[in-house]
Amino acid sequence: MTAVATDPARLEALLARLEEARQRTRELVAPLSDEDLRRQHDPLMSPILWDLGHIAHFEELWLTRNLDGPIQFAEMPGMYNPFEHPRRVRGELVYPTRDESLAIMQDIRDRVLERVGRLVLDPNHPLLRDGYVLEMVLQHEYQHDETILQTLQLKSGHPYRPVRRVPVPDSRLSIERGAMVRFPGGRATLGTQDRTAAYDNERPRHEVTIAPFQIDVAAVRNGEYIAFMEDGGYARRDLWSDAGWRWLQESRARAPRYWRCAEGTWLTRSMDRDGPVDPDHPVCHVCFHEAEAYARWAGKRLPTESEWEVAATWDPRTGAALAFPWGNEPVSVELANVDQLAFGTAPVGAYPRNVSPLGCVAMIGDVWEWTASGFSGYPGFEAFPYAEYSEVFFGDEYKVLRGGSWATRPAVARPTFRNWDYPVRRQIFAGFRCARND
Repeated sequence: MTAVATDPARLEALLARLEEARQRTRELVAPLSDEDLRRQHDPLMSPILWDLGHIAHFEELWLTRNLDGPIQFAEMPGMYNPFEHPRRVRGELVYPTRDESLAIMQDIRDRVLERVGRLVLDPNHPLLRDGYVLEMVLQHEYQHDETILQTLQLKSGHPYRPVRRVPVPDSRLSIERGAMVRFPGGRATLGTQDRTAAYDNERPRHEVTIAPFQIDVAAVRNGEYIAFMEDGGYARRDLWSDAGWRWLQESRARAPRYWRCAEGTWLTRSMDRDGPVDPDHPVCHVCFHEAEAYARWAGKRLPTESEWEVAATWDPRTGAALAFPWGNEPVSVELANVDQLAFGTAPVGAYPRNVSPLGCVAMIGDVWEWTASGFSGYPGFEAFPYAEYSEVFFGDEYKVLRGGSWATRPAVARPTFRNWDYPVRRQIFAGFRCARND
């Protein structure tokens, strides 16, 4: 490959972040036994040894093999290929031991560092321009760390006890329950042109016309959700779509996942903490169907992802989108409940700067928020660098989630990031806020 330009400082910063990401992965799995790592704790999730192997081999693929010449594989063939081995069968695979897995990760990292240390961030090479391929590998590990945390929430046996935990703020904004703000309608810009970190499904930036609507100031809180439950929310056919009602009959759900009722009190479990449901925290571990039923009960609906992004970033005073709800300052634990180490949600309003120009709070962090939108490409979408990241998932069978959760690393918690999942999934750290036609 021909080198025409370089940015040593940018490369050095990316290499430092690769190491920081690996330290976090090791920290998350450090308290776990060999059996914890090998066991498939739930058919929805992989054994954690699979995640570790996949992280390492994806890195090897993209930071060694695919750097030179044409891209031959999007996912490493073999045991750690997610398409060859879907989650439900990964518990049947034979894995290396814990020590062997960590040694393989380190061996691959050593070879990657030797190879990447000689890189030139060539602006004419689409993978190397601004270090995009390193950002992609970084975000891949960040996302699998959140997946590991979903598995740890499902963990059988002894509860997971983290190495360290950071507290969330005690003070909070006072926000009226059910309060809404209004978008007056008009043209707005969505998505991004960024090619340093954004995934292909976030591009291109494009204009849309959005009708006037109202949206909740805050995500729906546990106390509000309990009112829905106490009003027969899980038994009223009129509140559920046909698909939602089928799911409800099959799942027999009567509350968010991990909730249980003891002597009239709702209790919940989050990692190693078990206690009463806090009415001021956003509801978490609900599926799309539950969110949709609540919205109908409240006389509202779920927002489209376009409405969600407008509410998170659009500044009516300037007629332009901000990088983040609070402005252009990057995401940090001071601004939002992100980065995993809180190991749970925070009270609504706990981060007073996490407010969008429209007046919505906590649109970054705490819980992913379900939207009404199916997952599809934006107008002018082009798959890059491989169709298997997002394009193969386009379709109405998936619903888009926005905003990140407490388990999301800051570099992934951006307003244009599009998460997606099946509408029946509840193990993800997901809640919602409601909207209404104006």
